[in-house]
Amino acid sequence: MTAPSDARRTGLTLVRLAALAACVAITVYIYSIRDQTRALAAYGLPGIFLLSLLSNATVILPAPGLALTFAFGGVMPPAAVALAAGAGAALGEMTGYLAGYSGQGIAARTKAYARLEAWTSRFGGFAIAALALIPNPFFDVAGATAGMLRMPVATFLFWTWFGKTLKMLAIAYAGAASVDWLDGLLR
Repeated sequence: MTAPSDARRTGLTLVRLAALAACVAITVYIYSIRDQTRALAAYGLPGIFLLSLLSNATVILPAPGLALTFAFGGVMPPAAVALAAGAGAALGEMTGYLAGYSGQGIAARTKAYARLEAWTSRFGGFAIAALALIPNPFFDVAGATAGMLRMPVATFLFWTWFGKTLKMLAIAYAGAASVDWLDGLLR
């Protein structure tokens, strides 16, 4: 008969493996439908939200989220585009968080993780917001770090949303400015 702590460890291991498998499955699925993003864009702000969610739900593989935010910032109100894209991006980043939660022993030995762990431990949500604000394809590592550190989900989501929304706001306004610039150039 196993002790309660052994049963608990086994259950936790199964939950971690299931979360990791879900992250991999989501990434493979999103990568397989990447050519269908134009059809989703026709749905306006809900489409932007969904596209942003999907492009940020991929773990490591790139998806065209920022380019779409730039483009839609030129044809829709940039602040609304940023809010929709930022909310979708924050929810999409949960895959990185879950990957970290599930694979605590996997990335804990890397130098990048050690630096991010120290920074996230010291600055908490502010570190997550700063990393979400910077346009880079490696935010998944920050999400995984937050998951490994067991940062509360609500804290991770809030600070990710905050940073991603500010980034999307800058990108959407850049898209709007580019349309104005081209309009002036062509007149």
